[in-house]
Amino acid sequence: MTDISLYFKPLDLDTSNFSKGTLGNLATFYTSENGFPELEQVNLAIIGVQDDRGAYDNEGCAQAPDEVRKSLYTLYANNINVKLVDLGNITGGHSITDTYFAVASAVAELLKKKIIPIIIGGSQDLTYANYMAYQQLEQTINVVAIDPRFDISDSTDQFDSRSYLSKIILSQPNFLFNFSNLGHQSYYVDEEKLDLMSKLYFDVHRLGEVQHDKKEIEPVLRNADMVSFDVSCIRQSDAPGTAHPAPNGLYGEEACQITRYAGMSDKLTSIGFYELNPSYDRERQTTNLVAQLIWYFMEGFSNRKGDFPAGEIKHYTKYHVTLEGQSDELIFYKSDKSERWWMDVPYPSSKKMRFDRHHLVPCTYKDYEFALDGNLPDRWWKSYQKLT
Repeated sequence: MTDISLYFKPLDLDTSNFSKGTLGNLATFYTSENGFPELEQVNLAIIGVQDDRGAYDNEGCAQAPDEVRKSLYTLYANNINVKLVDLGNITGGHSITDTYFAVASAVAELLKKKIIPIIIGGSQDLTYANYMAYQQLEQTINVVAIDPRFDISDSTDQFDSRSYLSKIILSQPNFLFNFSNLGHQSYYVDEEKLDLMSKLYFDVHRLGEVQHDKKEIEPVLRNADMVSFDVSCIRQSDAPGTAHPAPNGLYGEEACQITRYAGMSDKLTSIGFYELNPSYDRERQTTNLVAQLIWYFMEGFSNRKGDFPAGEIKHYTKYHVTLEGQSDELIFYKSDKSERWWMDVPYPSSKKMRFDRHHLVPCTYKDYEFALDGNLPDRWWKSYQKLT
């Protein structure tokens, strides 16, 4: 087993002054005095990545991890019941490839131990390093990005925080089952890239759609294995601390609701927060907000229901819907614990082992109503195309 302490630099942090009941009082830290934390029975692990060499015109975001910690650990752990460790920082390696390797190796070991890494970047190209961890484990996954843009490049030579998705899509062997983008703004998106998303059966949800009914995007997050959060998706008035602020975007409280949904997902096993640049921040406004985003993720994690359907399905109500012209019935499941919904999407038996985690697709009651009206839900159709 890999000794991941080799990848981390201990924190220069006085851990004795945190108030009782705060996250700082709850967490165990990697410091020179305390040594590297034991990982037995740990639920969540904070990882700072101090590298911005892959940033697209946002140099300085490597300073974000320690700044976020200053805010995060003063927050009270009300309703948060976790065993939390802070493993310190992965500093920039000799090359950025070395940094990616260190992040991927550390995250892979944590995933093996069923510990959820919370990555604080750094630039969003580190999402690729996070993905590489699942590639090492040969696990087919769903990735969700909260981003005002699609980070795809027209050039195979370009690789930075604005093109990391291209690298993931083209990597071989490929373990990306689905990609979803939440909160894109149309004036930042090339029409050709929008067409590419459609051809790949990826899910994209405009900012207005996300803001109109956040409950409708909850299934997208419930279906994610990993989440990449670009701070520039939040409007400038709420989050000025980035080189690419925008007048429109998510409100801070909307972003917190999204990370809470992510935390509640029984399927999600890693999340990263990127592009915060303290040098652009005003009175630590964005730094404080990112700390609160992480707090809401932890609060969501503490409220997981443990009802992701896997193997034999128990404690669910099963619904059958017959559509005209459809040879198979549509099967829906409703959890008796949480009242959340899933659809059963059939797939060839030859692909059973690889896609077994992906045939039960999170959905909403509206999808069930849509099917009752004789329509095939879009979530079902896109999943079916990828499964077959």
